[in-house]
Formats: sequence, structure tokens, C-alpha cells
Amino acid sequence: MSDTRDLFEPVSSQQSLLRQLLRWTLRVFFRGLIRPPLPVWLQRGIVRLLTLLKVTPAGVVRGLQTINGVPCEWQHGDAGRGRVMLYLHGGAFMVGSPATHRAITVGLAARAGMSVCVPDYRLAPEHPYPAAPDDCLAVYQGLLDMGYASSQISIAGDSAGGNLTLVTALRARDLGLPLPAALVCFSPVTDFSAEALHTPPAGDPLINLLWMNQALEAYCPAPLDPHMPGVSPLNDDLAGLPPVLLQVGEDEVLRNDSLRFAERAREAGVDVYLQRYAGLWHVFQAHAGILRVADLALGRVVDFLRERVK
Repeated sequence: MSDTRDLFEPVSSQQSLLRQLLRWTLRVFFRGLIRPPLPVWLQRGIVRLLTLLKVTPAGVVRGLQTINGVPCEWQHGDAGRGRVMLYLHGGAFMVGSPATHRAITVGLAARAGMSVCVPDYRLAPEHPYPAAPDDCLAVYQGLLDMGYASSQISIAGDSAGGNLTLVTALRARDLGLPLPAALVCFSPVTDFSAEALHTPPAGDPLINLLWMNQALEAYCPAPLDPHMPGVSPLNDDLAGLPPVLLQVGEDEVLRNDSLRFAERAREAGVDVYLQRYAGLWHVFQAHAGILRVADLALGRVVDFLRERVK
């Protein structure tokens, strides 16, 4: 991987019609449906249907395991290498599961030749903060107990899962646990107060502000403070974190969460790589196998990990 800490990927002329079609599809079927007043249980069903079709490539083996009381799905690439990624799925802390994010987890397992462990952590509103980070930390501790060295482990996640990636690493640091070798965040939520949102000229085809407010009320209900570090890792002391790769689209309301986190983390001495993708939206990496730029982004993740996870 290049030593360049910041990368700006311009809009490509390749697959422009496909990108326009995907943008329209997301705007209609995700942004238009995954929002109040639709109840959360129905949102979960729609997301499951929208992500139903994913073919597992040859060489990747799926498995199930309960780790420290948390059900997990494994995607085994080349498990003989001993490297494992703890992947924390997104979904505004309310929707999503290991099954809904296989486009990313299977792709990473196949490309990196590693095992990817995806916890089915508890969701809000039934289980508000701190249920999700408790589950994620429990699985990380479980991986250490299973014999994985911290140098063999990376933690990654998208959106709410990116938030949980950072929170899990910070909680592990505070507990004196060995830290993972690297962190990878796709469009993470780092400031749950939503006080510095981006307004992309082309609009965000995925995230609806009403949905963000619903997530805040479900995951961090009053009297909890959305500014507290356990919910908004931007406000934590970031010193001591392992190297972090951030990937974010320019056409998403959460763009500034990545930019601000990168700045704060660097001030704290953290080795941060920030990759920005023009013309793309929230967690575009989920289109791996369809969009070439999504494949490119996952390839950069693999390069980043190969240099750090042994």
C-alpha cells in the first residue's frame, strides 16, 4: 500500500449508467422505505430481502459459532494463514445481520485469504446502548481466548458497525487488552450528535435524516447523552489506537464523520489512512462484484491489512 495517508478517488467514466441505476434504486427502495413511520421489524425484513442474493465464491466456507454467548457467522477464506477479521455490520444499530452484509464479508474473506467473524449483536430498540458494544467486545475477547494473537486480528465495520469498530478498540485499550493489529471503517458514525453533517450536491441516495433520528432515539434514548465517547468515539481520547483505514463516499451525509475523526486521531498520534471516493454513497463497498470501484476499495483494504496483520 502506498505511504500516502490521504487518497481522493475521482469520479470514473466507467459504469456511469450502472452507478446511476444503483443510485436511483437505492433512493427508491432503501432511502424511500427504510425510515419512519415504517416499524423497525418491517425495516429489518425489507433490508433482508434487498440483500438476499449473494453467491458465495468457491474457496469460501461458511460456518456458525457462538462466542461468549453471542451468535456469530464465519466466512473462512484461507483459514490456514491464521488471520481473522472481526467484522461488525452496519444498519443504524436497528437493522442488519451477518446475512445482510455478505457482499462485503465474503468478498474480504476471498480476497484476503482470511477468516471473517461477524457477530449477530443485539439490536435497538429492544437492546439500546450498551448492548451492541458489549456483544462486540465479548466476541473480541473470545477470539483472544480461542488463541488468536492480537497481531492476527483486525476489526472492521460499516456505518454503525464502523462506530462499533472504534468503540470496541477503545474499550479494549481501556481494559488493558491486547489491541488488534488494524482497524478498517467504511463510512463510520463517529459523532452521533449529527451536528456536522455533510450536504452533498447530488444528495445522499441511502441515508434519510428521519431514519438517523429514529436510530438515535432507539440506540441512545434519553437521558443518555449522544456526545458521550461510548456512543460518539470522536469525543474519546484516541491515543493508542492501532492503524486505521477510513473509506468514505463524497455523496453521503456522514462524510464529515470520517474527515473529523481522521483529524482528531492524527492529533492523538494515530496512524490514519483516509480514502475519499467522489460520486459515491454510503457504504458503496456493499456493491462489490457489481461496481468496479467497490472492488477497488476492497482491494485497498486487503493491501492495508496485508502490511499489518500477520
